[in-house]
Amino acid sequence: MPSIGSRVSLRYRIPSALTDVVGHLEALDPVVVRTKSGDAVEIDPADVVSVRELSHAPVRNSEIRALEHAAALAWPGTEQHWCDGWLLRAGGGHTSRANSAVPLLFSSNTEALPAIIDWYAARHLEPWLALPERLLPIKAAGIKATRVLTREISPVKSPDVTLSPEPDAHWLATYRRDVPPEILTAVLDGLVTFASVPDAVGRGAVTTGPDGTRWLGVSCVRVAESSRRTGLARAICSALQAWGVEQGATRAYVQVLDDNRPALALYESAGFRLHHHHRYVRTDSLVPHA
Repeated sequence: MPSIGSRVSLRYRIPSALTDVVGHLEALDPVVVRTKSGDAVEIDPADVVSVRELSHAPVRNSEIRALEHAAALAWPGTEQHWCDGWLLRAGGGHTSRANSAVPLLFSSNTEALPAIIDWYAARHLEPWLALPERLLPIKAAGIKATRVLTREISPVKSPDVTLSPEPDAHWLATYRRDVPPEILTAVLDGLVTFASVPDAVGRGAVTTGPDGTRWLGVSCVRVAESSRRTGLARAICSALQAWGVEQGATRAYVQVLDDNRPALALYESAGFRLHHHHRYVRTDSLVPHA
């Protein structure tokens, strides 16, 4: 069951039938869903058949596409190629985001999949698709189910955090992932910064979507295990937000795996709310005899 405050589509049993309700989840036992009209629908948990978490507020497909475009520019790998509306990214296999094809133009469709397979095969990489929900009729479950969370940002007081255009030795040692600096610093038509304090680091990138929205992407936030739950992650995020505002960003996003409950709790407490979901699917699993 999604957490209280989430917007959900819930199907439940009534005498001799099934019915649905859409609204914000207010309680779990009994289940209470507050609809757009303000009505509170109370449901016995035993009568719940299925529940699906929705974006916190209604989101158009064009808004998903525009945000995914800005996010792809902020994590583009070291090589890019456009193929029938898809942006193909390669980065030596380091990270899923830098080594996957994402459908960014309205013209993107599944006819490009064989060409995508060939492009990644030429680079000795697995042909992964990064699939935002609702943009293409591909029903494969995929892996790494991810929530894209967003919030409006405004000027804030920047905490005492060091910002640098490149990750230094301390930043890399604290991050503790095998991601080369050339992948971390890559950005298209945007700006990138690396925030650090003793025992905590984070990355911020500002890029502009095709609708003109200037986005701050927050990523790579990591706190040393001995210093967790001491406010360092929040300080990193606040510093990145202050930097993003200085660069003209008005909104921020994070991409968090569905099963990363601590990160989701951190960002939700900081005001981030679900915008949409995405996942990764192997291209050759969709093309017979690939």
